[in-house]
Amino acid sequence: MIEKTIIKNNLPTIVLIGRANVGKSTFFNTLLEYNKALVSNISGTTRTNNEGKAVWRGKEINIIDTGGVDNDENEFFANEIIAQATRALDNSDIIVMLVDAKSPLLPQEKELAKKIKSKYSNKKIFLLANKADSNNDIMNLDQSYYQLGLGEPILISATNGKGVGDFLDILYKEFNKLSKRPKKIKEEIITTKVCLIGKPNVGKSSIFNKLIGEDKVIVSDIAHTTREPFDTDIEYDYEGKKHKITFIDTAGIRRKAKVDGYLERTGIQRSIETIVHSDIILLILDGSETISSQDMQLGGLIEKKSKSVIIIVNKWDLTEDNGDAYRNEVKQMVYSHFPHLDFSPILFISGKTGYRTQQIFPTILKTIEARKTQITENALSKFIARITKTHKPSRGKGTKQPKILGFKQIGVEPPIFKLFIKYHTSLHRSYVNFIENKLREKFNFLGTPIVIKLSKLKK
Repeated sequence: MIEKTIIKNNLPTIVLIGRANVGKSTFFNTLLEYNKALVSNISGTTRTNNEGKAVWRGKEINIIDTGGVDNDENEFFANEIIAQATRALDNSDIIVMLVDAKSPLLPQEKELAKKIKSKYSNKKIFLLANKADSNNDIMNLDQSYYQLGLGEPILISATNGKGVGDFLDILYKEFNKLSKRPKKIKEEIITTKVCLIGKPNVGKSSIFNKLIGEDKVIVSDIAHTTREPFDTDIEYDYEGKKHKITFIDTAGIRRKAKVDGYLERTGIQRSIETIVHSDIILLILDGSETISSQDMQLGGLIEKKSKSVIIIVNKWDLTEDNGDAYRNEVKQMVYSHFPHLDFSPILFISGKTGYRTQQIFPTILKTIEARKTQITENALSKFIARITKTHKPSRGKGTKQPKILGFKQIGVEPPIFKLFIKYHTSLHRSYVNFIENKLREKFNFLGTPIVIKLSKLKK
């Protein structure tokens, strides 16, 4: 049995709230000191809450950036965004409402201030007037902001950092009045990074929510609902061992010719960057559709990065035939489209209903173990001697018969081997593939690529 828990750091939390396009995500990135949240001039860029940790004077706090709903583009997602923001506010220690110093007070901001004052009267609420980039902006601040009942507006510029340090000093003094206080920076928890990759609308976000056990990201039938990577740290207790995993949901990746605008283009670029920095990839396929050229392109991209891969056939609840024979038939079809990923286990699940999603956890944990497999030199020497005796090395270019002089492991995560062959000889690629297949038969490399490097020795 597997028990999972979202890793809580027990740090105090501030939540950024405000209408769309007042600069919440820019301020969030400024506090984190790196660009985690996607930022643009398009209202409603943020849909799913962003979460991160900020450090000030050597002490950490949690920051949650929420989405704005007062725009036409996010009208369809309004209820989900409000629900996410409400959960964040309920769990916050301090609330920060952001407004635009360059803009007059709007009716929806009056309404928002009234609601949070009423519902969260027991919590400290700060009013920040962002985009106060110059003295002129400060002088022209709409005086109506002083009448919101949230105290005097604190003027900042998230873009150039003006006033941010002064605000953090005030914020941390307020935290010192609470039972939960900022803590000194601890050593970063090392986790295995597992990202979910696929084309738009294959159900990545549904699976992500099932994996972590909470509705952390917005799910809809609209393609490209997820615009930027979202991560959550989970601790699993499996067979008496604790495993820490960071799950990362990503924006759907489709062909360049179909990409629509800056937000989708940037979201896709971040998804690709996430692949590079992950350990294990969950390649999500839509079980209700045929495998597309875009699916195969994603498979090729993953192969080039030497990542461990688990192939997930989602929406399996929609199939009419759920028998083992048909399942095996589909497996062979999938492998025929992804021959370079034939080391990857294939799971048939439904992120929507939860069908067989429990299979994902043990498969991930077994893949983590496989990535760390270390074979002794003695075992490898016996292994290579046995297979070369039963199947002699085949020649590549040249006339001389190749001779293998040694074989050893030089790395893990992923496993990397070095094969030493006699100088002035060449080994055929098919024989390297043969060695890889025999390694997989003998040792545990589930879901994990094997890298074999050739080195010629004068001997």
